[in-house]
Amino acid sequence: MIYTAIDTFYLTDEQLRDSPSRKDGIDEATETALRVYGCDLIQESGILLRLPQAVMVTAQVLFHRFYCKKSFVRFSAKRVAASCVWLAGKLEESRREPKHIIFVFHRMEYRRENLPIEYLDVSSQKYSELTHDLIRTERHLLKEIGFICHVEHPHKFISNYLVTLEAPDLTQEAWNLANDSLRTTLCVRFKSEVIACGVVYAASRRRGISLPEDPPWWTVFDADEAGIQEVCRVLAHLYSLPKLQCISVHRDNGSFTIRTTPDPQASKGSPGGAIASDKGTPVPSSSSQEKDSVTKAAPDKVKEKSDDEGKPLPAELNGKQDPTVNLKNEKLESVVDRCWERERERSRGRDRDGRSRDSDRDSRCRDSDHERDRRRRSRERSSEKRSQSFALVTVSLS
Repeated sequence: MIYTAIDTFYLTDEQLRDSPSRKDGIDEATETALRVYGCDLIQESGILLRLPQAVMVTAQVLFHRFYCKKSFVRFSAKRVAASCVWLAGKLEESRREPKHIIFVFHRMEYRRENLPIEYLDVSSQKYSELTHDLIRTERHLLKEIGFICHVEHPHKFISNYLVTLEAPDLTQEAWNLANDSLRTTLCVRFKSEVIACGVVYAASRRRGISLPEDPPWWTVFDADEAGIQEVCRVLAHLYSLPKLQCISVHRDNGSFTIRTTPDPQASKGSPGGAIASDKGTPVPSSSSQEKDSVTKAAPDKVKEKSDDEGKPLPAELNGKQDPTVNLKNEKLESVVDRCWERERERSRGRDRDGRSRDSDRDSRCRDSDHERDRRRRSRERSSEKRSQSFALVTVSLS
């Protein structure tokens, strides 16, 4: 038998506690924060890219599965989130172009970090680096999950369960809880049926709607009470967390922004030649020294002026013409004359070519007229011969 729905990627609590990120020195709180942050990026980018919810659900599951095999230290959460969105779009047949995904993550990072938004040029080195990294991270993602990309969502069970339990009012609440559960590791710990039962149970408690308990309703859907209680506990812990920001644990930061290093010369103050007064106007720091320098420089300027007065004026201002200038002008005029002569020769050549083409066309027209006359005369002669032969035949028959 061939199984097309392969859904075997589930880990125990011990395996999650011994994840690659923990081995690299990341504690549980930091890993949880990074997982929630990456899933938030996926959800927000899916909204901006106008993707269906199925794409975002699949991308978040792939994100959790990848970091069960790899560490946050080696792979940036931002870059992996972008690759998960790209891969999930292809899996759910809602593909988006790589440049659109890069632009969205680039803009989101600027907004989240309250930075002035800069334009990302598609011909820049940063864009080329992000594109190559997106493709490379997707290859790592497929390799680590063994190309088993099937994801079974709990959302498809929620509607059936609530119809069976005759509680359609809980549909939206349970659906929202299922979306929020994807920010946690529940998708790699429990099957979708257990998660669906857990969110239905939590929704009924929040809305105050009672469900059958004798016998317990979850036993019909192959779920146990311990799993449902764990789902509710994880969701309660998720809602107790504050809004999380990115924690830089990756070696190369993995940023989508264009970092510009400030100019050290610009950050320095102005030279110490002037001191700001109380009113804000600069005051010279050593006024006496500057006065001495000004008084010393004044006679020098007077001497320079007197020297300039003794120099002869240029030829253009003196009214005399320089012979070298006249020679240059004559050469320039001769060059211009030669250029005009060549242009006239070209125009005459074009006229001759045009006349020759006209004569050739006229001769071809005359030849065609002669040919038409010859054909007309031959047709007339042939028609006369046919008429004569017809007359002879009629005479012989009579």
